[in-house]
Amino acid sequence: MGLIVKLVLGIVFGILIGLYMPEWFTQLLLTFKSLFGELLFFTIPLLILFFITSGIAGLPQNSGKLLGRTLVIAYLSTIVAGIAAYFIASLVVPMLTAAGTDASTATQVLEPFITMDIPPVFGIMTALVLAFIFGLGIAATQATALKQLSDQGRDIIERLLAKVIIPLLPFYIAGVFAGMAHAGTVFQTLQTFGVVLLMAVALHWVYLSAMYVLAGLRQGRSPLMLIKNMLPAYFTALGTMSSAATIPVTLRCARENKVNDDVADFVIPLCATTHLAGSTITIVSCALAVMFLHDSLAIPSFFTILPFIMMLGVVMLAAPGVPGGAVMSAVGLLGSMLGFGETAVALMIALYMAQDSFGTACNVTGDGAIALLVDDRNNN
Repeated sequence: MGLIVKLVLGIVFGILIGLYMPEWFTQLLLTFKSLFGELLFFTIPLLILFFITSGIAGLPQNSGKLLGRTLVIAYLSTIVAGIAAYFIASLVVPMLTAAGTDASTATQVLEPFITMDIPPVFGIMTALVLAFIFGLGIAATQATALKQLSDQGRDIIERLLAKVIIPLLPFYIAGVFAGMAHAGTVFQTLQTFGVVLLMAVALHWVYLSAMYVLAGLRQGRSPLMLIKNMLPAYFTALGTMSSAATIPVTLRCARENKVNDDVADFVIPLCATTHLAGSTITIVSCALAVMFLHDSLAIPSFFTILPFIMMLGVVMLAAPGVPGGAVMSAVGLLGSMLGFGETAVALMIALYMAQDSFGTACNVTGDGAIALLVDDRNNN
């Protein structure tokens, strides 16, 4: 929760700087934002390459039917959650009283003092294709050296995120809001933020209710009791903001729901890195809100957003086990498939991080429902 407090402080200080500080000070903050953004966009393809390669290569071997069933249910759950979020958000977001950002009412946009172009080593789609080629190849050939290389690359990028990028995010977000405050669009943005965050958390619980009704019907048990038993995992995830860190509690809750021990031991750790339906709900909802706030970004049709949601379900495999890891994995797709620029991405990160703990809590609670759906022991 400390990161959320820092992000909120970053937003507040950014607004105050943009409204009341001299222009040169605001430009200084915008210069940091620009340079940091270059580092962020340089890192994303490497994140996708190493994390997805390592994730695919590290999938349990000789698990056959159980592995396939778990991955299919986790992927379908993520896709359905994203589609539901799109339809709800596409109805709610346009009903907000403000109409997109009106450039005519904004003051002159400040520019950073210096800029630096740091092009990524390769593009997002190239990274994704390479990750699948190497991940599947390592799994098939048991290439130990390549597996070790992908794991070490993953560890380096995760350390970069944990020690540099995530700690500096509040200053990056402060730069974004300082620019918006100076341009006169910040209060409209904050109004939209509040509505979208409430909508995302409500959608999390609608999704979880549907999952546990389905699991309850399959197991012949009360959905309310199944959800009640998973609440310790939900509230633990609110504090840890990490699906991986919550695994011990999630396992205990799944066993409380009488999931077979062998199934729970397999499904819960696997879903901690492959099932991020709660994060997908938030990313889709926030993406539509950011597009609503920018006249240059039109809210897409269903058949435009569907490929994005389907790719998002795959890219979620690259989500690092650090706060905000899911949105970091999605940044590349936001740019390549939805046309997000640097400012839109920064807004997206701020929106997502504000509710990251709730998205994580939804993810891990949903893992318990998947364990119930996978477990055939109590089914006739």
